[in-house]
Amino acid sequence: MSTRRFNSLPAQVAARIREEIAKGRWTKTVPGRDKLVKEFGVSGKTVEAALQLLQNEGLLVSQGPGRRRRIVADMNSSLPSLKVAILTFDPLAMTEGYIIEMQHQLNEAGHSAFFASKSLTELGFDVKKVSRFVKETKADAWVVQSAPREILERMAGQSSPVFALFGRRRGLPIAGTGPDKNPAYQAVTRKLLALGHKRIVLLTRKARRIPIPGASEQTFLEELANGGVLPSSYNLPDWEETVEGFHRGLESIFQITPPTALIVDESHFFLAALQFCANRGLRVPNDVSLVSTDDSRHFAWFRPSISHIRWDRKAVMRRIERWAANISRNKSDLRQTFTKAIFIEGGTIGPVGEGG
Repeated sequence: MSTRRFNSLPAQVAARIREEIAKGRWTKTVPGRDKLVKEFGVSGKTVEAALQLLQNEGLLVSQGPGRRRRIVADMNSSLPSLKVAILTFDPLAMTEGYIIEMQHQLNEAGHSAFFASKSLTELGFDVKKVSRFVKETKADAWVVQSAPREILERMAGQSSPVFALFGRRRGLPIAGTGPDKNPAYQAVTRKLLALGHKRIVLLTRKARRIPIPGASEQTFLEELANGGVLPSSYNLPDWEETVEGFHRGLESIFQITPPTALIVDESHFFLAALQFCANRGLRVPNDVSLVSTDDSRHFAWFRPSISHIRWDRKAVMRRIERWAANISRNKSDLRQTFTKAIFIEGGTIGPVGEGG
């Protein structure tokens, strides 16, 4: 079966604009949106998306609302490109929509983005193994998803530029982006406390708990304390990151003092927890309230709606594109950005039940 992939319409329009600039038709600025709409016979939204792609490449620079974009690159020479390796947290991440979209957008920008042959999970989160794997893989730059701090510290010191997609990157000399979930975690915890919940458990990966809880997890624990709940390992339990380990962890926390509310990090873990509750005959939210710390396209099909944390994935993708454009032109880029995340209250949370 053919694996040929066709460029999106904005990418095709961007290629046409790039060609006209290369021919010398436009030298200082490109025409405004309305003229380009007539020129290429597409919508204004498509033209804006194409111009944004060219801005991300570094070919165009915005001069403000209502003004034409300025041309800043020499089109007589070919645009520089990178061979970008994407090191995912685990193999499942390669099927995530936003990860696939990131790869496509980097390719559309002229780079060669590919998934590394092993994930962090398959490398056992071993710093030495990861470092050796990076050295043995032919790549100009790396995008690393949800890496623990010790791995990002090692990768920050290597010769190849590295971009931290999520992960514990705060304070490190490394480019990165991701959602700032602290305010959303605060809102979730306060809402559950206001509904009478005291036995609230946050299920999150080991990398978010050890050696110390991450910023969002700290926010959760602090809000519990502020609400009169003395936080302990009960609220942020350890569990083995396997399918069996996840379900054993759930069995353990529900065995003696069952929680009245679960906050579950990552949407696939949330769906597994939802199934666990159904198998035990637990009603959501009557017996237990559930919140996912991430969004999922699957949530649109759920009734009642899923309580979750939402953030702008497009802003994250734009930041990665801009980083790749800077690196390809030998510009240092260690800037870290944090996208706003908000709590979306759905029908999977409610007042604590009679047994709570």
